[in-house]
Amino acid sequence: MSTTRPYPPGDRGPESGDGGASGASVDDAASLDGGPPGDGATPDGAVLAPPGRQARRLSFEGESGVVPLARDFARQALYAWGWLPAEGADRRAAAEDVLLVVSELVTNACLHAEGPDELRISVDNKVLRIEVSDRGAGQPAPRTPHRAGRPGGHGMFIVQRLCLDWGVVRSPGVSGKTVWAELGAPA
Repeated sequence: MSTTRPYPPGDRGPESGDGGASGASVDDAASLDGGPPGDGATPDGAVLAPPGRQARRLSFEGESGVVPLARDFARQALYAWGWLPAEGADRRAAAEDVLLVVSELVTNACLHAEGPDELRISVDNKVLRIEVSDRGAGQPAPRTPHRAGRPGGHGMFIVQRLCLDWGVVRSPGVSGKTVWAELGAPA
């Protein structure tokens, strides 16, 4: 189910308990929140993160063909993090789910929110988090009722079905939002 959370992207908030599961800290949340150049991002899009948490960021500024670009970026991250090449059907399916969710979130930003600004992907040993920031004012939601045979309107339904959780974060006084989704890491 969708939730709107009051805490910043990259911080999984109160349900992370002792903070050990997400590895998020104030510094991690700031680095994942798209700060200015020189904020710890490396040329390959990697972002400095606490031990046990890896993160990458891709800016879409001035880019075209953002959906395939986002998928390629996510695929490279999955290779770097050892999700690919996948050994076994379950690991392959987990990687394909990540790529599908990235595609759906970036496509929704293109169709409904003036295009995406940035894609952030982070992972620890339990959860992979995808965040897509845009300038749109709309609120994403699965089409209700969902009709499988009807064209269009399946993106957020797919995200809802594949992910552990998803939601929207807005910053007061700033236009736009960040839509995030979390998937479980393969066993």
